[in-house]
Amino acid sequence: MPDWISAIILGVVEGLTEFIPVSSTGHLLLTKTLLGLPPGFWDTFIVLIQLGAILGVVALYFRKLWNVAVSLPVSERSRHFVLSVFVAFLPGALAGALLHDVIKEVLFESPRLICWSLIIGGVVLLVIDRRAPAPRETDAMALSLRTSLLVGLFQTLALIPGVSRSGGTIVGAMLMGVEKRAAAEFSFFLAMPTMAGAF
Repeated sequence: MPDWISAIILGVVEGLTEFIPVSSTGHLLLTKTLLGLPPGFWDTFIVLIQLGAILGVVALYFRKLWNVAVSLPVSERSRHFVLSVFVAFLPGALAGALLHDVIKEVLFESPRLICWSLIIGGVVLLVIDRRAPAPRETDAMALSLRTSLLVGLFQTLALIPGVSRSGGTIVGAMLMGVEKRAAAEFSFFLAMPTMAGAF
């Protein structure tokens, strides 16, 4: 199969799975395996095509992000929001840097691990959606730093291919008492530095 057809197929899978909590990376790696594509270049390609998702999130939240940017020098709320995203970003960034070789050379090449991660992640999402504690925080732009840090720790689970980054952060936030809609919105905000870092 020509490389350009493989690239289109991977792009379609990315587009269909990026904004729902099902691990786009896991689906891309399984698709790569089904297409018989070798590791190396295609593993890098799978990470790089997620740049489109970053741009999509920026476009979706452009007005809010612009307001934060222009009010940063004078608004405590804006500074707190930026700090909370940074605090949530740090655990995944540090773990990703430390475990890079293991992730790329071992975890990325284990379809069995990816399949189990997808199945377990789906079950966890269903359970938490029904049994999450009553929400205490409802504003994605005003989460406490403690909550942000714990959400960031949940995000590190997504270093395991097949574990959804958005699913992990939403579950973590809901367990910390964040309302579902706010949890999803914070997950999108957190996606920007995380996916940019991976890119």
